[in-house]
Amino acid sequence: MDRQEIFSGKTVEEAVETGLNALGVTREEAEITVLEEGKKKLFGSVPASVKITVKDNRTDGERAVDFLKGLFEKLTSDAVPVLSSEDEKIEINLRSESARGLIGRRGEVIDAIQILAGAVANTGRRDYRRVVVDCENYREDRESTLRRVAEKLAAKAVKLGKKVRLEPMNPYERRIIHAALSENTEVTTKSEGKEPARFVVIIPKNLRSYDRKDGNRGGREFNRDKRGGFNRDRNGRSGNYGERKPYPKRELPSEETPQSSGTSLKRDGSSGSGYKKGGFSGFFGTYLGNSRGNETETPDQPTSETEE
Repeated sequence: MDRQEIFSGKTVEEAVETGLNALGVTREEAEITVLEEGKKKLFGSVPASVKITVKDNRTDGERAVDFLKGLFEKLTSDAVPVLSSEDEKIEINLRSESARGLIGRRGEVIDAIQILAGAVANTGRRDYRRVVVDCENYREDRESTLRRVAEKLAAKAVKLGKKVRLEPMNPYERRIIHAALSENTEVTTKSEGKEPARFVVIIPKNLRSYDRKDGNRGGREFNRDKRGGFNRDRNGRSGNYGERKPYPKRELPSEETPQSSGTSLKRDGSSGSGYKKGGFSGFFGTYLGNSRGNETETPDQPTSETEE
């Protein structure tokens, strides 16, 4: 990126010399524009002013390398960036005794360095140039690992008939997954999510789908009109599940039946022991009449009817 600064002096020549010395460049490396010639007046004078533009003749890769050198100096790192290629993409290789620290866990550190280098290399450009920063062949080893993982998970997705989701990756690694499975006829891939948690999904072409007949899944009945434990059909009528059964009607005693304060449990006439099943009349309480059936009443036993 070009540098522009304005310098002044008593004369134009003095302003130019001051500017060239301050910028540390020669006259051939700079473009000089005179802004004010400088004039002497009756009372004082107007100083000369010039604008000096230093053209940056470095390539995009060289600017990125120079930036990384200054970065590693600030970080007191012994890493040395070397520009290895600048054809289709800019490739920078890092040399260091502590390569593991430069790479980081799953390449987090070297990926951050690569992003910064790419930003510097593409400053002032309209079309983006890809920048790859590598250290001890880490990128190639990582690419081989991702390809093996992609093929293995694709086979798993086809076997199960289900989608397989990979862990979040940066755009460079996601492109490796897509490229590795681009010729696989049994699966397709797509990226989902938002950065930095964007990930790749492997979709088998034999993807199993649920049976969604009438809104049901897996053959199990599901009714959206379920209310308070009742299943209702489309017409609002309640179904079998949770349906209330009608309460048994109470049998009112006949005129011959002795008055009671509750239920009479009928004994089985054949056996004097136990009560006949189904003898529930709907009342609760104690029977006040004679429960001995055919036995003769004694004066001490009250009858169910009051004698007048």
